[in-house]
Amino acid sequence: MTDAGAPAPEQGSRRLSGVLWIVLSAAGFGAMAIFAKLAYRDGVTLSTMLFLRFAIAGLLLAAWGVAQRMRWPQGPDLAWLLAMGAVGYVGQAYCYFSALQYASAGLVALLLYLYPAIVTVLSVLVFGGRVGRGRGWAVAAALAGTALTVGGELSSQMPGIVLGIGAALIYSAYILAGAGVMRRVAPMPAATVVMLAAAVVYGALAASEGLAAPAGFTGWAAVLAIAVFSTLLAILGFFKGMERLGAADASTLSTLEPLITLGLAALVLGEAVSGLQLAGGALILAAVVYLARHGQRQPVMD
Repeated sequence: MTDAGAPAPEQGSRRLSGVLWIVLSAAGFGAMAIFAKLAYRDGVTLSTMLFLRFAIAGLLLAAWGVAQRMRWPQGPDLAWLLAMGAVGYVGQAYCYFSALQYASAGLVALLLYLYPAIVTVLSVLVFGGRVGRGRGWAVAAALAGTALTVGGELSSQMPGIVLGIGAALIYSAYILAGAGVMRRVAPMPAATVVMLAAAVVYGALAASEGLAAPAGFTGWAAVLAIAVFSTLLAILGFFKGMERLGAADASTLSTLEPLITLGLAALVLGEAVSGLQLAGGALILAAVVYLARHGQRQPVMD
């Protein structure tokens, strides 16, 4: 946030740079499903792709943290973050990237964006309290949007839909599980620990299954793009943007992610977008925007 006495042009420039950072972040996260589809076409297995993603991005984030002299978590906080990465984020990533093998990239991206509504419901069920009329309508809109989106995407197989919803459910539990530790640990070192823990798990899985490296240039380019552009730069971009815009505005702008996925899926993969899918996606994103503007917590990463 700028000082109250800062000149208006400086405030405008800071907000513009924040918007650009969030757009970069949304482009990175939004393109990830496209890169994953291209990597699969080149023979990369899920475990190898996720090992390379988390290992490359995690090590680069760690190097960034050392250079910035960030304070790293210790004790119980470190143990909790390691568990979040090794269990929660491993499960979420597995469901999301597995869903891409059965369903269109656009549908999977929209299903993942159910997580704010799911977090709202789980918060009430686990911690008690009231949803409130506005949030209740937002949750209902997200569910209605899901029904329209799934109904308008007949080309996807049921396992893809189930796995996509599973990714949103696990991501929601991950956010709630990390709510306490995230009040004590800065986002960047937390994201680094989570990512390196996930890399260890997927490294062991890839070793047991046999590493299946990309067969050609396209596969390697896709995997590196997932690790660097869709993970490292996307995370850095979100936090840079949040510093300049605040959490609410940054979360609202980040709803560009599934829209970017839908657009790239149509342009690069030739995926068709039906009218029902567009209507359902609009309802989901409207619910996300409302929840973002009314205190919905933003996750550490996608």
